[in-house]
Amino acid sequence: MKLNFKKNVQNIIAVVMLVAIVLAVAFTGKKEQKVEVKKEIGLLQTVKERGYVICGVNADLPGFSSQDESGNWSGLDVDFCKAVSAAVFGDANKVEYIGLNAAQRFPTLASGAIDLLARNTTWTISRDVNLMFEFAGVNYYDGQGFLIPTELGIDSAKNLDGAFVCITKETTSELNLNDYFAENNMTYKPIYVEGNTMAKEKLFGGECDVFTTDASGLASARSGAEDPSKWKVLPEIISKEPLGPAVRQGDQEWEDVVRWTHFIVVKAE
Repeated sequence: MKLNFKKNVQNIIAVVMLVAIVLAVAFTGKKEQKVEVKKEIGLLQTVKERGYVICGVNADLPGFSSQDESGNWSGLDVDFCKAVSAAVFGDANKVEYIGLNAAQRFPTLASGAIDLLARNTTWTISRDVNLMFEFAGVNYYDGQGFLIPTELGIDSAKNLDGAFVCITKETTSELNLNDYFAENNMTYKPIYVEGNTMAKEKLFGGECDVFTTDASGLASARSGAEDPSKWKVLPEIISKEPLGPAVRQGDQEWEDVVRWTHFIVVKAE
C-alpha cells in the first residue's frame, strides 16, 4: 500500500485562481453594502496583518504531513494549508507549520495558537459540538486497521486475543478498538503512545504485538520500516474515519475561507 498525492500543476493553478475569484466576489459584495456594520476584527484580518497562516499538522506522517532533511513540508494536509494560503494571499508559501501529536492538536487549536488544524483528524459529533470546532469537509475517507509482524503468522484481527496493542490514548481509535474487542469476546493489553512516531518505535522494537490506527497511517508506518516485507496490514477495517481540516467555531468569515478552499480543491481534482 503506497500513498500518492502528486498534484497536477494545472489543478493547483486552478485552485489559486478559483479561490481568489470566490474571495474577490465575496469581498466586493461586502463593499457594496450601504449600511456599515461594526464588528470585531476577525481571524481573516488578523492572518492578513500577520502575513502568514499558522497551520497545525501531523509531525511525522508521510503522505499527509512530514518534513524532509531540509525542513520542507509535504503531504495532503500540507497541500491544503498551502491552498488556504493561496486563497488569502495569492501565494501558497505563506504558511508556518506546527507539528502536533494527537494529544496536542485540540488544545492547541482551542487556544488560538494555530489558525487551522489540518492533521488527519476524524470529524465526529463530539468534536463538532462539545469541543466547538468547525470542520470544512472531508478530504480523506479512512478506516481503522491493524499492523503486525509477519512472523506472528496471524491472518485475521479476530486472532489477536490477549495481544499487546500500541494505541494512542483518548482517540477515536481507542474507542473503536474497545468496541471491536468486546464484540468479539477478546481482550488486549494497551501500550499507550503519543503518536505514530512513538508507535512505530515500540512496534518495531518489539514492545507491542500490533499497532492500530487509520489504515493510511499503518501503510505509512510499514513503508518506513527497514524491511516492509516483515510487516503486514490485516484485512479487517473496523471503522469509518472521515478526515478533514478544522477551525474554531464563532468566526464565520474565516470558516467560509477554509470551507470554500476545501470545496474548490475538491473541484480542481
